[in-house]
Amino acid sequence: MQKNTFHFNTNRLMVIINGALVGVLTGIVVSVFRMSIEHSLSWWRDMYTHIKSGHWLMLVLVVLINLVIGLIVAMLVKKEPNIAGSGIPQVEGQLMDQLHLNYFSILWRKFVAGILAIGSGLMLGREGPSIQLGAAVGQGVAETIKVDHSQKKSLIAAGAASGLAAAFNAPLAGVMFVLEEIYHSFSPVIWLGALAGSVIADAISTIVFGQTPVLAVGQLPLIPVHLYGLLLILGLILGLLGFLYQKTLLASQKIYQWTHLPKYLNGLVPLMLVIPLGLVWSNGLGGGNNLVLALGHHVPGIKILLAMVLVRFIFSMISYGSGLPGGIFLPILTLGALNGAIIGQVFVILGWLSASYLIDFVVIGMAAYFAAIGKAPFTAIILIIEMVGSVTHVLPLAVVSLVAYLVVDLCNGAPIYESLLNRLLQNQEEDGGQQLITLEVPVLAGTVLDDREIRNIDWLSQSLITMVKRGNQSLLPAGDLILRPGDTIYVRTAQAESKKIRASLLLKM
Repeated sequence: MQKNTFHFNTNRLMVIINGALVGVLTGIVVSVFRMSIEHSLSWWRDMYTHIKSGHWLMLVLVVLINLVIGLIVAMLVKKEPNIAGSGIPQVEGQLMDQLHLNYFSILWRKFVAGILAIGSGLMLGREGPSIQLGAAVGQGVAETIKVDHSQKKSLIAAGAASGLAAAFNAPLAGVMFVLEEIYHSFSPVIWLGALAGSVIADAISTIVFGQTPVLAVGQLPLIPVHLYGLLLILGLILGLLGFLYQKTLLASQKIYQWTHLPKYLNGLVPLMLVIPLGLVWSNGLGGGNNLVLALGHHVPGIKILLAMVLVRFIFSMISYGSGLPGGIFLPILTLGALNGAIIGQVFVILGWLSASYLIDFVVIGMAAYFAAIGKAPFTAIILIIEMVGSVTHVLPLAVVSLVAYLVVDLCNGAPIYESLLNRLLQNQEEDGGQQLITLEVPVLAGTVLDDREIRNIDWLSQSLITMVKRGNQSLLPAGDLILRPGDTIYVRTAQAESKKIRASLLLKM
């Protein structure tokens, strides 16, 4: 008789340990990145204040500094084009096996270029670059300890989650964002490593920046149930505005073709335009967290709010469309807060709402606007709960976010980061299209793979399934093997066909 022997299963433990290591390194990198941007923004605001007080000769110095910043960033982007923009589409492309990046080239260039571009006052966010920095750290750890392809992707995902956690002090949102928006699968290996990394990165960021939530706007009054009809209207309007944002952002990248500048020099345009803006409205520079905090103390009238929205919307498009390293995450939240405040003020004027609830509309507006644009409602809800520090508004956050999401979905709006990734892949040169790669495709409930025998699936040509992973088991892809939700299949295919094959295997039945 064979004896049952006890042994430790260390597979998940190693996932957590490696994820925690990524979290430590990402927490340090992103905290320094975040602190550098904050100090830079503070310096620029002081500089514009000095100029307005009569030191107009300093204006020449500001122009020269911005020209130098533009040229330095241009050289970095020209050498490594994948540091342009937020970086989230690049991370998504990595996890979908559609992009293969050099982590060290990304890491140091994105760090330097991000501080210079975002810290100069452009209306760009730090969180997208923080996610890409974290993913680069995760890739670096994976290549250093020489793990397999699946574990490498797990560490890249852990780094991405850790980057968002450190940027916003929002560890749960970091995990959910990776699962919902980037990886598109609730894999235990992914969420375990991501959670470990996020918690550690958040702890490091908390030590550096303190325990106060990033967008602590104060005490929020509870919205009475009889006002929920107004929340439905709020969600409908924000959904339409979110769809408009999606279309405008994608168009903004084409507008720069009119400048006839080399693509890597487009950043000089917003860096010059930010100077007059800084002289007029220095407190409005940057991603916008200071503006949201100010709304917590006082919500201005409609005319001022409309001016703020118009300026931030236009200049956010100018900033991001240029391809400078910087994100749209925080600018989206800021616009959502301002739009929520405007809609709330309209309700107040109409006599439908008490002014005491305006701050609720500011907070709910952030979640709904992001849920509409990113089509990631769970991330939006959790992110705002963590950033604001209030758990009493889960229901109104969920109601408005769901309505805004549905509006964009009915308009056939795609998740903004997915659209940006598609644009990135279209713009890349057709190099290495026949290179063979291995795709990792999750089996999701309701798709063409769900509860089907492998032999009964219409596989596309030039693809071969090599393995099926079920929990800790690796299964041979026999023809009679029935795929179950939660499985992961590994498909060998040409890189040029990878997007088409992935899309076909994730189709709904």
